[in-house]
Amino acid sequence: MTAIDDRMMGIFENLEVPEGVKAELIRGEIVMMAGPDMVHNLIVSAIQHQTPYARWRALQTQDLIISGEASEPQPDLVVFERGVVPEAGRLLSASAVTVVVEVVSRTSAHRDYRTKREMYAQGGIPAYLIVDPLKGVCVLLTDLTTDTASGAPVYWSERTTKFGDPIQVDLLDITLDTSEFQTYS
Repeated sequence: MTAIDDRMMGIFENLEVPEGVKAELIRGEIVMMAGPDMVHNLIVSAIQHQTPYARWRALQTQDLIISGEASEPQPDLVVFERGVVPEAGRLLSASAVTVVVEVVSRTSAHRDYRTKREMYAQGGIPAYLIVDPLKGVCVLLTDLTTDTASGAPVYWSERTTKFGDPIQVDLLDITLDTSEFQTYS
């Protein structure tokens, strides 16, 4: 990271965000958004409640730190194995996360499908689930590998399912029920 990136991280860490506003540091840029739609929150809640509590922690609004990135994203949901990380502090290392979930909003599609896909692969997160209430689909990205042209980590496998169809998430040993997922009106 550059000195500018370090200064931006310092500014971000001391930023006072108004209540009801979400802020993330994405590749050196502070991104602020209004609180999410009810559809968004119900999807995140449904996934969280289907994650087996005995083995996994599924947390909302947890800031991540990604090695080599001037970013501190706050995914909609992070899932990591119990006992793997200290359960204190503001930042969770992306390398400790097993699955990250983003629910696409009307303003986040590019970030969720492109920028965060690259960032989460860079962070070594084994699975990235994009839930898209605009299109009524879920996209599960898995099988990290190295792109031969760029040398960057990328998700090799991409599986798209429609809302209502189950999603097998092998890393968590679960099949997500998406029958209650709704699209934005």
